[in-house]
Amino acid sequence: MPSTPEEFADFLHQLRLVRRRRKESLRASNPPRQAVSAAERRLIFGKTGGRCHICGGTISGAWHADHVFPHSGGGVHAADNYLPAHALCNNYRWDYTPDEFQHILKLGVWLRTQIERKTALGLRVAKSYLASEIIREGRRRPARFDANSQSHHET
Repeated sequence: MPSTPEEFADFLHQLRLVRRRRKESLRASNPPRQAVSAAERRLIFGKTGGRCHICGGTISGAWHADHVFPHSGGGVHAADNYLPAHALCNNYRWDYTPDEFQHILKLGVWLRTQIERKTALGLRVAKSYLASEIIREGRRRPARFDANSQSHHET
């Protein structure tokens, strides 16, 4: 584990570069994305009892058929490689490697504690985060499908 802030920043950057290189190397050999049929969507949704496989929350309304093994990492387009996820959860998970995602979770929990304790850093970040959320919400597109819809979106 890095011991200085600069080393940690470089470490996170290197993890991202590894992910990008993997994605680029697989891009040419990956088949194009395929639509998920209504029957497959029902099967995928039922795998977790209608819960998001990322956060565990109940899915009502729009959801994504999320690749367990990411398409960008060579994952196939098959019902057994999908699990249901909230659109928000899936969009934030992206195609991070397990190492990257674990650091994101640890950073998030640590920073949440800083905000909750109202430390100077926590309050600065909270202010910036809230401003960013206002912008993000303003960019949101309406949901394209829901749990009972025949249409789909896959990631």
